[in-house]
Amino acid sequence: MTKITVSDPLLLPGVDLTNCDREPIRILGKVQPHGLLFVLEPDLTISQISANAAALISRTSESLLGSGLDTIMPSEQVAEVRKHLFNEQNKYIRPIPITIDVENQQKHFNGVVHGNPDGLLILELEPFVHVPHALGNFYGLVQVASATLQETQSFDDLCQLIVHEVKRITHFDRVMVYQFDEDGHGTVIAEAVEQSMEPFWGLHYPASDIPQQARQLYVLNWLRLIADVNAQPIDIVPSLHPRIGKPVDQTYCFLRSVSPVHIEYLKNMGVGGSMSISLVREGQLWGLIACHHREPIFVPYEVRTVCEFLGQLFSIQLGTREESHDFQYQVKVKSAQFHCIEMLATEGDYVSRLLATEDILTMTGAQGAALCIDHTIHLIGQTPNEKQVRSIVEWLVTNNSQDVFATHNFSKLFSSASAYKGVGSGLLAITISKGQGSYVMWFRREIIQEVNWAGNPNKPIEIDDNGDLRLMPRKSFEKWQQQVENTSLRWKPYELEAAEQVRNAIIGIVLRNIERLASVNADLAQSNSELDAFAYIASHDLKEPLRGIHNYASFLLEDYESILNEDGVSKLNTLVRLTQRMEDLINSLLHFSRVGRVELAFSETSLQNVLTETLALLELSLQDAGVQIRIPRTLPSIVCDQVRIGEVFNNLIVNAMKYNDKQDKWIEIGYLDETPTVFYVTDNGIGILEKHYETIFRIFKRLHGRDEYSGGTGSGLTIARKIIERHGGHIWVRSIYGQGTTFYFNLESKIEL
Repeated sequence: MTKITVSDPLLLPGVDLTNCDREPIRILGKVQPHGLLFVLEPDLTISQISANAAALISRTSESLLGSGLDTIMPSEQVAEVRKHLFNEQNKYIRPIPITIDVENQQKHFNGVVHGNPDGLLILELEPFVHVPHALGNFYGLVQVASATLQETQSFDDLCQLIVHEVKRITHFDRVMVYQFDEDGHGTVIAEAVEQSMEPFWGLHYPASDIPQQARQLYVLNWLRLIADVNAQPIDIVPSLHPRIGKPVDQTYCFLRSVSPVHIEYLKNMGVGGSMSISLVREGQLWGLIACHHREPIFVPYEVRTVCEFLGQLFSIQLGTREESHDFQYQVKVKSAQFHCIEMLATEGDYVSRLLATEDILTMTGAQGAALCIDHTIHLIGQTPNEKQVRSIVEWLVTNNSQDVFATHNFSKLFSSASAYKGVGSGLLAITISKGQGSYVMWFRREIIQEVNWAGNPNKPIEIDDNGDLRLMPRKSFEKWQQQVENTSLRWKPYELEAAEQVRNAIIGIVLRNIERLASVNADLAQSNSELDAFAYIASHDLKEPLRGIHNYASFLLEDYESILNEDGVSKLNTLVRLTQRMEDLINSLLHFSRVGRVELAFSETSLQNVLTETLALLELSLQDAGVQIRIPRTLPSIVCDQVRIGEVFNNLIVNAMKYNDKQDKWIEIGYLDETPTVFYVTDNGIGILEKHYETIFRIFKRLHGRDEYSGGTGSGLTIARKIIERHGGHIWVRSIYGQGTTFYFNLESKIEL
């Protein structure tokens, strides 16, 4: 036994795996020699015939061309054939008993009539073979087999029973149920075999063993008999149909000859005769009942009909039996899905609700999950790390357009995934918002599989007459073992359905939240507008009486200071100082209100020039404070309101200069290479405690005493945030208390010039 370790089986560099698919098996122009094929015109004139007429009915094929069927068979049988002119697409019907005089003796045949895609009528004759009463009793065989199939308890029992029934009826040496996976590879899942033969149960066969066009024919033709693999195929004469000028299409012909590649394949397996019965589920080829015999074997039409019926009966039961095969697990998945959706139906943050339940993993049979919502990553169970999950999000945004994406071999699609194959070989992801990179993902760990192939699955290759690489039939079927890595258990259809249902529930929540937020934003915008107008009017109207109070207090000091006692003078001085401070506050409020109301003047602006002008205005103050300015690189140009952004830089630089108790003070102004561009103003000052990060942006809110650090109204940061928000941007702070502070901001103006 050969053993090899691979991460992705069956990849042959430079070899086109569709070579076999291009073989013209529908129009080989030959038939198997045990039967006779006629191609008929609408008037039942013979336009083509297989070249073995002499061997079967003692008439040369050439002598029959152009003649009518009535020259070789009785008129009542010709009438039976004629009935099928109006029912051409019936591919499988009861055979017509045909009697032909051969050298003064009657020879009996089973005749089957069917149409073909070119509109021709095809009549196929097989010599009638007497079937023992026990096998020829169609109703009795079907009744017993059907009852037995119905009594089976499990899917495995059903498969095992069908192979034993077919073997009993046909007497093949080996009968197998051969199931295809989603990649087209086949596995023998049940087998009835003679003790003298090597068992194939559990062995795998590569997809290239049965080409795609052969699979299509298996769907169209439920049963295929190859009576003798060593028999010489018989030509159809003439090779081209005289009226349509091409070979006849033999799609529905049971006598159709066999591909030379497939014949060689069967010989390499030691098979003398074979039969296959199609197993079809929902219009797709699910598998085959494959029958092998060491010697040539002819299965009479009546027996084949019973086998075909059993295959159809088995196919009908496939869906319900496969679903019930893991019924308990399905119930567990459905229950977890129901609980998740039930929780999502309640009010509150859906992310925290999903994080609080194990049902999020149970519903998909995953070992780990990641909720990637609004650029925040939440991890549950066994998952790749946060950085790796973010890279998966980036891959999904670029490479996936499906609402529900699933793979059991993620590293095959995304090579970086091999780094975390132990926890993330399998990936199931639902898209919440592709634009915002919001996904829910489930992960499955790697399952290293020992796959037993019937021989080396990588077919040998040769160069054909055209110089193309051609796959050849495998010659060895000795057990050949592969260790397959980077794969997880496959996701089941009902697990994908559960994920999709949860996605629908989350999308519903998101849409409701968007609608609710839009309503709140509209109300807030109206309130802000009214508040700005009120603040402007109120502060403007307050200035006049306040100025009068300030002036009269000043006049009293000038005119009556000499006659007032010390306490009176002190109170007047306090009144002057308080009215001055109140005027400063009103001016700040007016300015803040104006920032929210005035229309911004957007233009292409060099922020480096704006910064240079701001620093020029602050030059004396910076020199007096002993502050060093650092600008690592030239600031870029953006679309903004030049005056307002200059004000932002002014406020941030002034704050950085004021709140600094170091001997060597410095301020750095720069930007980060992000999208959108993030600007920053950083210092080595006193720092800010994290609990005050939001407080500092409130208007008139100071963290220190009124006269500490040069005083001020506490409106600078509030005004800066208002300006940045009106540019569609965001401002935030990061600080180490006692070491320094950095203010970051971006500008996402949507103005087009």
